[in-house]
Amino acid sequence: MAKKKFKAESQRLLDLMIHSIYTHQEIFLREILSNASDAIDKLAYTALTDDKVGVNRSDFKITITRAKDAGILTVSDNGIGMTKEEMEENLGTICKSGSLGFKEQMEQSDDIDIIGQFGVGFYAAFMVAKQVTVISKKYGEDTAWKWVSDGTDGYTIEEAQRDYAGTDVIMELKADTEDETYSRFLEEYEIRQLVKKYSDYIRYPIRMEVSKSRKKEDSPEDKPEYESYMEEDTLNSMIPLWHRAKKDVTEEEYTQFYREKFFDYTKPLRTVHTSAEGTVSYKALLYIPEKAPFNFYSKDFKRGLQLYSSGVMIMESCEDLLPEYFGFVRGVVDSQDLSLNISREMLQHNRQLTVIAKNIEKKIKAELKNMLESDEEAYGKFFAQFGRQLKYGAVMEYGAHKDAVQDLLLFYSHKEGKPITLKAYADAMEETQEKIYFICGESTDRLAKMPQVKLLADKGYDVLMFTDEVDEFVAQTLMSYKDKPFCNAATEDLGLQSEEDKKELEEKAEQMKGLLTFVQETLGEDVQEVRLSASLGDAPVMVTPGTGMSFEMEKYMRRANPDIPFPSQRILELNPNHPAVQAMEKAMVGDTQKAKDYAKLLHGQALLMADLPLADPVAYADLVCKLMK
Repeated sequence: MAKKKFKAESQRLLDLMIHSIYTHQEIFLREILSNASDAIDKLAYTALTDDKVGVNRSDFKITITRAKDAGILTVSDNGIGMTKEEMEENLGTICKSGSLGFKEQMEQSDDIDIIGQFGVGFYAAFMVAKQVTVISKKYGEDTAWKWVSDGTDGYTIEEAQRDYAGTDVIMELKADTEDETYSRFLEEYEIRQLVKKYSDYIRYPIRMEVSKSRKKEDSPEDKPEYESYMEEDTLNSMIPLWHRAKKDVTEEEYTQFYREKFFDYTKPLRTVHTSAEGTVSYKALLYIPEKAPFNFYSKDFKRGLQLYSSGVMIMESCEDLLPEYFGFVRGVVDSQDLSLNISREMLQHNRQLTVIAKNIEKKIKAELKNMLESDEEAYGKFFAQFGRQLKYGAVMEYGAHKDAVQDLLLFYSHKEGKPITLKAYADAMEETQEKIYFICGESTDRLAKMPQVKLLADKGYDVLMFTDEVDEFVAQTLMSYKDKPFCNAATEDLGLQSEEDKKELEEKAEQMKGLLTFVQETLGEDVQEVRLSASLGDAPVMVTPGTGMSFEMEKYMRRANPDIPFPSQRILELNPNHPAVQAMEKAMVGDTQKAKDYAKLLHGQALLMADLPLADPVAYADLVCKLMK
């Protein structure tokens, strides 16, 4: 029998596809099962208009047969089958897809849904098989045909025997090597796992003989004995939950699916079951988890939704379907508009996927806003777990996504004593308030004692307490909210002084110029400048950063990279009305050394209030003891 050569372009494409398009060998079973499902779809559709078919939908099935000793894996279906000419056309020319042709012929019908559209999936078998034999009998034909190829230079076709319409794909697996174990694809557990992972929702039963255990008939009741036996069983569940109408799915079913699919013992906070028809059609089942995975904020966490094409999984974690700031969402997306054979590289440029991703983003945001407005307690739990991720979303890509997330953010309110939204803060602002005040630190308790917070509270103004490392970056990125600029209460002008107050402070600074110079000279390089301040309330002193980054940002940057030198530009602010400062000024006249000790003591207090380290804690303790004598 003469061997027929693959066309030159087909041969090149075959080699490219086996070594490049598919990156995981296990994909081959998904492709072969999908082709079998396509073939049954075609016969099922034909049965709608041809009474002679004589096959009910319940009769259709896909069968997997293992011959472990011979190293042969067979996938059989009772679908439409192929003629000799169709074998030549569909198997001899790569990318000549019978499924695509059939779909184009029947595109006026809504009842047909063919998975494979490029015609390359079948050749994934050559990743694991040294020879592939296809025996097929077309429905309505008397003759069956056999196609054989080793995937290198060509194939043969000859007559064969088959009792009924359908196709057998017989794969003689490659021998195991040190790097690859091809024989694993003959193991029951491996096949069960792959069917569950990739083909669980193929609409026809995938059957295979599996090992089971039963009690021996003559076994005594008090000491039962068991025996193993083989029985054909269905490996797939067939009907995806997301293909059912929302009204037909119970809350328990949604929760059970989530727990089994995503290995989470908790109940999800929210479930979003949605679909779209039109230019791009898809169905999606999304979950907002209650708790963050242990590795959520690490590099090991893989975000993304499971992507399906007509019930067959294309990708386990499709990052392109979720923006990074919604990376906590788990779920599945199923679209018949996406090809089963699409690769990761092709996905990145896929228009349909972009449309789906935008719609999903809107759905997630709408669900979060609904939770925020209708169930404050639930949203608080959610934000405690994933709020930092939303904040990162506001600052990433230079604030390109800030509008998408700013209304979902929560910050601790000093006045309310709980986290609130920026909208709630803005709506509650006093009429005279021109800025959104915030202050940064590691705990709300410590920040509440800061003099600036007390001063603003006395005016009736609220202060947002930023305790997450990313919070200050958020304020810098947003710059303003509802035309109200953000103001760091610890470092910026609070805008509370009138022109008269400013003039009075300038006059006092001139009067106390000698004290300011004295403190500057005493502390030397420890401070960049010493000046008076009217924003300290009842506190004697405060240290603030000079130009550049704030103290909290400096701490964050140092933790990220301790080796980078950061200039320490610190300004010491004195309260001219505080008795401690006045005592220091008085000591300058009669006891210069005591005045110097006062300056060092107040500087140390300022550092402690700002949660900054003392250069010499022992020397500071000795100084306190000295002044107590």
